[in-house]
Amino acid sequence: MEIQQQLIRDLEGKIALVTGGTKGIGKAVTARLSQAGATVIVTARNKPDEHNKPYHFIAADLAKREDVEKVAAEISERYGGVDILINNMGANTFPGGGFSTLADEHWYQALEINLLSSVRLDRALLPKMLERKSGVIIHISSTSGQYPIWESTMAYSAAKAALTSYSKSLADEAGPYGVRVLTVSPGLNKTEAMSDFLGQLAAKEGITFDEMTQKLFDRVGGVPLGRMAEPEETAELIYFLASPKASYISGANYFIDGGNFPVVK
Repeated sequence: MEIQQQLIRDLEGKIALVTGGTKGIGKAVTARLSQAGATVIVTARNKPDEHNKPYHFIAADLAKREDVEKVAAEISERYGGVDILINNMGANTFPGGGFSTLADEHWYQALEINLLSSVRLDRALLPKMLERKSGVIIHISSTSGQYPIWESTMAYSAAKAALTSYSKSLADEAGPYGVRVLTVSPGLNKTEAMSDFLGQLAAKEGITFDEMTQKLFDRVGGVPLGRMAEPEETAELIYFLASPKASYISGANYFIDGGNFPVVK
């Protein structure tokens, strides 16, 4: 699906960091912020495939404290800080099947990847924003944080719920200093990670990929728009919230789920 965009370069002169920015939603966000004129820094564990990439890449596993420190040090030395921080890193790579399948190590890993990576990066980069009395931090959570599926997302959902709560607390603390903090909670996005996730579940249950996709739609109560989101659609919301157009928005959690969420938000 192609989204028609008016080329407004309202992020000229801004430095943005996108974690997990080489695939899926992160890749789409990187492209959108670049299109709006931002100088974009991307972190991920593996080097991106594309050549002549329009961003500065730092290889890092942000689940490791030392890698967070490395990223912060390189950004400080090269750019002096960031104006926009998109904490997009996250993963649901933990065993399904409910509480009995999850050992302590799975819970620790879920928290390291989906919560503490963002907490540590905020702690490293937020002080410069507070000094300048400007900046935007956006945490990418998930509708799973409010609507967990015990069979497959128990640890991931708990960690994302914690991220959402932390994000609101940080917004209240940083707001008086001119720094906006927000949360975006995507629903089902048509990404490589989602395809892998559905493929694994389909293989486990002995059904086709399409059958598994429909089963997931049914499990989450249906998606009124009848499809997954394209990553570019989710990126458009994130860009808007990072832009001057959203200058009075902070502390909120935005769901982008095709109408899926089963309660009034």
